[in-house]
Amino acid sequence: MTNRYLVLAALASGTSRLRRPLRSRDTLLMVAALRSLGAVVSDLPGSDPDCDDWLIVPASLSGTTSVDCGLAGTVMRFLPPVAALADGPVAFDGDPHARRRPMAQVIDSLRTLGARIHDDGRETLPFTVQGSGRMPGGPVTLDASASSQFISGLLLAGPRFEQGVTIHHEGTPVPSQPHIAMTVEVLRDCGVVVDDSQTNTWRVEPSQIRALDVEVEPDLSNAAAFLAAAVVTSGTVRVPGWPQHTTQAGDAIRDIFDAMGADVLLERSGLTVTGNSQISGLDVDLHGAGELTPVIVAVAALAGSPSRIRGVAHLRGHETDRLSALFTEVNALGGSVEQTEDGLRITPRPLQGGRFRTYDDHRMAMAAAVLGLRVPGVVIENVETTAKTLPGFATRWTRMLNAGGDDRLGSG
Repeated sequence: MTNRYLVLAALASGTSRLRRPLRSRDTLLMVAALRSLGAVVSDLPGSDPDCDDWLIVPASLSGTTSVDCGLAGTVMRFLPPVAALADGPVAFDGDPHARRRPMAQVIDSLRTLGARIHDDGRETLPFTVQGSGRMPGGPVTLDASASSQFISGLLLAGPRFEQGVTIHHEGTPVPSQPHIAMTVEVLRDCGVVVDDSQTNTWRVEPSQIRALDVEVEPDLSNAAAFLAAAVVTSGTVRVPGWPQHTTQAGDAIRDIFDAMGADVLLERSGLTVTGNSQISGLDVDLHGAGELTPVIVAVAALAGSPSRIRGVAHLRGHETDRLSALFTEVNALGGSVEQTEDGLRITPRPLQGGRFRTYDDHRMAMAAAVLGLRVPGVVIENVETTAKTLPGFATRWTRMLNAGGDDRLGSG
């Protein structure tokens, strides 16, 4: 959510303010990229003493620069359409694994809409967008079955295209649909007209983007591991500020933990989860909330009955191949995880300690932390990879375990 707001603020018609933004590796990479394209992003003291606000002054987009995407899908998929509006070349690259993440649909769609892109035929990072200061836009058909971010990136920049953009998805169902709903919502917050009334088609009219003054919601996907701690220890964890209504896919964790036997209570002040002595396995389709899969697998491995997770084949193209990584690492601890065509089957077995590799994937590290609450001797390799979305994860985790106090979990 923070990165969506940042992109729109950089394209807006006036100065925007983001209150309590998430400050993580992904969002700091986005800020650095937008600054290189000419936007001014400044820190301002906010209501939260631990998190300054961001003030964003848009500027005429300038090229002849480079963008470090790290492993951030939002940076590598949201900014190429923005770079096409810049005046000059913008080179994109990222971490080694980022060069294996799907990008062909972004590159091909932008070419259809009028952009020039040099990629030496790879259709992956690295590549260069040869910005011309304008984008014709118009209709485009693409297959977004590998990532909803292909659609969101075009929608965010679409209001600045001369003809707007009309996107039609053709293929198997788009994963993580709530993320597209989030994009549509933030566009409408900025006064952009979006028509999503037709299945698999999204239309953005060419228009100005209004400046924003908005408080960013807490990141509900980051909260999942902390709530899982309550489930696996028969304890209680409370997350203050949980929104009553949200487009965040992470909100699905409430129904999932309820189905696994926890007591889940959402009040105006926040969300409280209390674990019970028995964890139930479940059969769940996580196509819309795939980022929850690693933590759910960790809980399922400690349950009293088998589980099946379906609809998440797209996770093979995330920060790592998450299905293969979970299969390998949970089984290395003595678990029984089977890969299926579109997900995983988990049969609980007694686990023992050992090294849990994270593959530089923040969600893998969070899953390992959950397992470590019940399995002595789990050693998490590179826990600091959690800084991708939640800097200070280990400190927050320790604080929760030692003090049991409230702890805000960053913003989306």
